[in-house]
Order: sequence, then C-alpha cells, then structure tokens
Amino acid sequence: MRGAKSAKWVTGAIIVALAATACGGGKSDGGSDAKGAVDPNGIFSVELGEPEKPLLTGDTMESNGSAVMAGLFSTLVDYKADGSLEMINAESVTTTDSKTWTVKLKPGWTFHDGTPVTSKSFVDAWNWNANVKNAQGLSSWFADIKGFDKVHPEAEGAKPTSDKLDGLTVVDETTFKIELTKAVPYFGHKLAYIVFAPLPASFYKDPAAGGQKPVGNGPYKFKSWDHKKKIEITRYDAYKGPNKAKNGGVVFKNYTTLEAAYEDLKSGNVDVLRQIAPKDLPVYRQDLGDRAVDQAYSAIQTMAIAFYADQWKKPKQIDPRVIQGLSMAIDRATITKTVLQGTREPATGWVAKGVLGFQEDGGAGVTKFDPAKAKELIKAGGGVPGNKISIQFNADGGHKEWVDAVCNSITQATTVQCVGDGKPDFQADLQARKTKQVKSIYRSGWVLDYPVNANFISDLFRTGAAGNQGDFSNKELDAKIAKADSAATLDESVKQFQAIEKDLVNYMPSIPLWYYKVNAGYSEKVSGVAYGQDGDPILTGVEVKK
Repeated sequence: MRGAKSAKWVTGAIIVALAATACGGGKSDGGSDAKGAVDPNGIFSVELGEPEKPLLTGDTMESNGSAVMAGLFSTLVDYKADGSLEMINAESVTTTDSKTWTVKLKPGWTFHDGTPVTSKSFVDAWNWNANVKNAQGLSSWFADIKGFDKVHPEAEGAKPTSDKLDGLTVVDETTFKIELTKAVPYFGHKLAYIVFAPLPASFYKDPAAGGQKPVGNGPYKFKSWDHKKKIEITRYDAYKGPNKAKNGGVVFKNYTTLEAAYEDLKSGNVDVLRQIAPKDLPVYRQDLGDRAVDQAYSAIQTMAIAFYADQWKKPKQIDPRVIQGLSMAIDRATITKTVLQGTREPATGWVAKGVLGFQEDGGAGVTKFDPAKAKELIKAGGGVPGNKISIQFNADGGHKEWVDAVCNSITQATTVQCVGDGKPDFQADLQARKTKQVKSIYRSGWVLDYPVNANFISDLFRTGAAGNQGDFSNKELDAKIAKADSAATLDESVKQFQAIEKDLVNYMPSIPLWYYKVNAGYSEKVSGVAYGQDGDPILTGVEVKK
C-alpha cells in the first residue's frame, strides 16, 4: 500500500515524486528476480530538487520536500489502490456518525530519538500545526476539528485565544478522540496526509532545528542535509510499520535540470529518477529497456488563474467565458501526442483518474479543442484584458516545451498573445505564487493526498484552502462544497462533488490540461523499483545489488 504521504504541488512536467511506504497500487515493478545478490544494507540514490522550505510536517506541500518527509514520517493510515484504508501507526480509526472519531494506536512504536509514539504525540503535533502563531502553510487541514477558530482565528493579525483544539481529547497512551464541527465522511482518508503525522516532545524545544534535522516515526531516520547538494536518510531498524525498508537508506541527490539527472542515470551516477525531461522522452525507453517506467497515476496538470492579478480583477472581475475560451483554444491531443510524446492523456475535467468520483466528462466539454467556439466565448466575455496572457512555470521542471506549444495554440486559435514566464527553479516559482507576484496564469499540478474527488475540488477551490494559491473565491461554490463535505455518507459526498465538478465550468478556477503519467527509470544497481498511485517511487521496496 502506498498512500498520500504529503500534500503537494507537482514540481516536474512528467511526474511528481514524494517518496514511499510499501507496495502501492498500480505499481511498475523493476523485477525482484533481477540477477545479482542483494545487499540488505545497500544505499541507493534518487534524483531530487532542493526542498522549498524546512522539513516540517505542517509546512511541506511541494514534491521535493515531501519526498524526504514521506520516508521520515508515518501517518495513522494509508490507502490502497481501491481507495480503502490501510492501518499504519493506527490500530483502528472508527466512527459511527462521521463527526466523532476514535483512534487507537498500535503499541510499541517509537520516534527516531527512541521516545514512544503516544496519543499525545499526535494531539500535540496537530495543535502546533494548527496554531496561527506557527504560520504553517497546511494549518487549514485542521479546520474540520472543533475549536480551530480559537487556535487559528480568521481575521488577519488576530491572536489565538487557545493553544489547543477543543475537538482533540487524549483518552490514554494509545487512544484519542477527534470531534469535528460537522460530519466529514472522508475524514479518515485525510489522515493519510503528512500534516497529521506525530511529532516528538523534543521538537517543541527548537522547531527551527526540527525543520533542519527532523525526528520522525517512519521507516527511515534523518542523517544529513547538505543544502542544494544532497539529503541522506538511513533505515530505522526499530520501525514497527508494515513497510520496513529492504535497503540501508537513500541519498537524495540535488539536480537543477532533468537532463543532467538523466545523463547521470545512464552513466550509473544516480539510481532512481522521478521524471524524464521532454527532450529525452523519445529515446528513454530504448536507452533503458525494461528499466524504463511508463504508467498512469492520480495527478493532473492545470493552468491556474491568478485572480488577484490586475489583469483579471480590473476594471471588474473577469467573466468565466473568457477562461472557457482560452481552455477551448488549447489543442491538448496534439500537444500530448507530439511535444509530450504520448506521456500525458488530455484531461476531460478537474479530478484526476484513479480516485473515488472520477468521471470522464467532468469538464462538461470545456477541454474540447474548438477554435471557433473559443473566439466566440472570449468575445462574449468581454475579451482578454490587454489581449495578452503569460504562463508562469519553473524552468527546472521540463515545462518550457509544452508552455510554448500551449501559447502557440492559443494565439493561433484566438489571436490572444501568449508568452511563457519562466522562473529559474521550483522554489522561485512557488515563492512568486505565495507572494502573489504571478502576473496572469501559472502552471499548476496536483497529485492526490487521499483518493477522493474532494481532494481535487475542496482542497483547491474552497476559499482559504491551502492549495488555493490563485485566490479564487466564490460564496455560492463554497456553500456547495460545504454541503458535500458534510454529506451523510462517503458515497453521497462523492456524488455531490461529482455534480460540483461539472458545475466548475461556470466558475473556471483553473484550466485542466492533462493527466500525468510516471515516465521515469532506474539503474542496473537496483531492483524492486515500484511507483505508487501517487506516482512516487516506493523507497522501502527498493533492493540494492551487491
């Protein structure tokens, strides 16, 4: 089982990688019968970019940092390929009404500093991550829990009136209760997310140090971080989870370009890639043979609108028909077939494949290439302000080629001028988003945190959601999301979110582009290489040859 170990923005054009637990759904196996004896203490390397921020459970929401965090921390639950839950640090997670949940922990678990993992370890961590004083980017994930408004008041600059969430109660060393403000039928699935991991008592003595040298409860323990060069983690032999490492550890090697990482793979200087650069897609299968990976996973790429930008809010809020027109001016079929060498599938909606509630026609036709309709919609909506758009992207992720192709398609279909706005790396790209410096549109990618369609709607388009970096906000849509979030059953919630997805065409918070695939590869030094439902290499299952 491989679950949503971390929330995240997708860094690369071809795959996002976060890192691993056990034997994920939809995996591509490197072959355990490969020739050569296995060294159970062998170390292997993985291509990675520099994490955006310190490695904190409450503030890591991009793929480079998440790759490391997923090896260092284990959450209460994980999920299987069919969407059902798998217990990891939890013995059980139960509810009778979807509002009050009881968690029982497996006994005997310890942090990497040797201290026990208890109910208090989870409750204290959640209280800290939720507290507005600690400025954690993922704090909104605790908004369902009773008392969130006290620890994280909505008004800007307001101070918390409590440092504890009212809805969390420690019953005993291995039992705690969670009371939500309303029923959330998929809350158990959300617990697979890294923000719900526990923290040791030592963390609170120096949180800044904890972000540089994390102490977790996962299958690997932290060894070192040489910034912009490498991060090393080693197997934690006292780990009690079902996904114990079959290797001695991992070196995450920093690369500034995917092309350089691929050359290193071919020469044996790195063992596992998370993605292949567009220029190497035509040849990587031939180069790598049965070590080449090509599989679908649950992620989507979009063009998100920076609604705070002057272009879209002055002199008045932009008409959704303009964005509909831009969407219908993109020839997804040709771009995915040629520029992306068939490594993508044109998206038909906002929800990625492989999650509960996916529907083939979720976009209500707005992703269909139709130049005449595109021009008609843009004109009816009042036109694109300035008749020009830009698409921001990170230049280290292999995006330039498709951004140029999308711009050419839009311009040829509508005469709207379109240019790429490349940032040097993913850190700079994310910083521009978070400081609201995006001029027009930005490249966005999202991989599942939990296998329910709500994750691709509520967590991206709800006002104030952590993933809503374009400042999209609509009270009418918020009300529909709130109703779906608190439906009586998981099935009913999924159905309501399916209706909301089809309704998104009337709001156009973003433009769906295509569904991701894992296009990657590994060296002759390793076997058992597999990729999970979220596209991540499953680190614990990799075996290193002697």
